[in-house]
Amino acid sequence: MQLVYAFDAYCGWSHGFSPTLREVVSRRPDLPVHVLSGGLFTGSRRVPIREFGHVQGANAQIAELTGVEFGEGYDRLIADGSFVMDSEAAARGVAALLRVAPDRAAELATALQQAFYADGLSLSDPATYRKVAEEAGLDADAVVAAFESPEAHDAAADDFRRCAELGVTGFPTLLAVDGDRVTVLAHGRATADEIDRRLASLS
Repeated sequence: MQLVYAFDAYCGWSHGFSPTLREVVSRRPDLPVHVLSGGLFTGSRRVPIREFGHVQGANAQIAELTGVEFGEGYDRLIADGSFVMDSEAAARGVAALLRVAPDRAAELATALQQAFYADGLSLSDPATYRKVAEEAGLDADAVVAAFESPEAHDAAADDFRRCAELGVTGFPTLLAVDGDRVTVLAHGRATADEIDRRLASLS
């Protein structure tokens, strides 16, 4: 069995789930974790953030319910409303990081959300992946090269397709996948204890 975490790096609720994900992974070091990026802001949804009028209110609710922070860097980045969230670029970045360190999927996915939601770094900027890689002790040149490679585009498309195949309808979604059996452990929000109980019922 493996855990499959379907998230979008530009999804505030996924950011809110980050502490839970890290706790689940720390409790279950024996369970492999596979991270899939979702295509939340692609196509016609790739527009300036001002067009999503609910963002600030939703973020306040996420912070209150989960305890995660939305930093000053993030506030500055979105202040004039012109910033465009591009989930395809973010998915390429996730793929690039995981290509260099596939066994650190959960850690790197949550680090990327911290880079955006705390530090206000664009997930379309190669410099962001350089910084995340350096802080994680990875080969930053290799990560940036992977981000800019054609393979990263293919990996992003593969992730979007796999999310659809697994029936993921929103982010974050945590699944237990055992052969053909797919069990939803969390959708949107859950505690590590709740996920533990759901995992225990599968064994």
